Amino acid sequence: MSIYFMGKVATKSKKKIKSILISQPKPNSPKSPYYALAEKYKVDLDFYPFIVVEGVTSKEFRKQKVEIQNYTGIIFTSRHAIDHFFRLCEELKMKVSGDMKYFCISEAVALYLQKFIVYRKRKIFFGKGGADSMLEVLISHKTKEKFIVPVNDLLHKKITKALEENDIEYRDATLYRTKCNDCKEILDKKHDVLVFFSPSGVKSLFENNPKYKQNGTKVATFGSKTKAAALDAGLKLHIEAPLPEAPSMVSALKNFLKVTNTSGR
Repeated sequence: MSIYFMGKVATKSKKKIKSILISQPKPNSPKSPYYALAEKYKVDLDFYPFIVVEGVTSKEFRKQKVEIQNYTGIIFTSRHAIDHFFRLCEELKMKVSGDMKYFCISEAVALYLQKFIVYRKRKIFFGKGGADSMLEVLISHKTKEKFIVPVNDLLHKKITKALEENDIEYRDATLYRTKCNDCKEILDKKHDVLVFFSPSGVKSLFENNPKYKQNGTKVATFGSKTKAAALDAGLKLHIEAPLPEAPSMVSALKNFLKVTNTSGR
């Protein structure tokens, strides 16, 4: 049996994968597809966030002098941005107009708004998950709206660069910070596969262990930026998503385990 990974055909390995470290928080739902994957292919899963999100304080936000009422549209690129935007609005008693339009990078992010607003009573638009599709939605409204872009301290540069290139009026507002988590204890437990979802996660690995050596550990990455960060750090990659045959990390891991763990066939 063979399958296509990272530009090469991978043949069945003699060594089965026994443990995988997912660099994200443990799923809340027992129905997470990760659990079904672990059961089917007889692997142990550990979940541990390599990065943590820390919201800015009300005082820090006030210093940015962002007047929410002066904007007609707001761009959300993540659930974290939604959480911290509405947290700060509540803390500072800032009222968001019922006429505010919400532009989200994906439908999943848009649906998350239901936690804070009456979804059916608001004007909500969304892209297909990438900056390009998001830009198409924004361009159709650019002559009408003044946008505010809630961001973290690393900024969603691809979105803001596109706004500038298309002369779309916007103001960014830093709402939260991304920090490396203390992962030393979990990294001491050796895993056959390490799964990364962001460049910050790769950075966290080496901040926790500057002398880290891969030594045969398989590395999986989600997204082109994460892949680039892993390669720049000198890691050898074995699993990549999203791809046409692996649109999610679960499907990418499944394809890989079909090859390595014969009991899963």
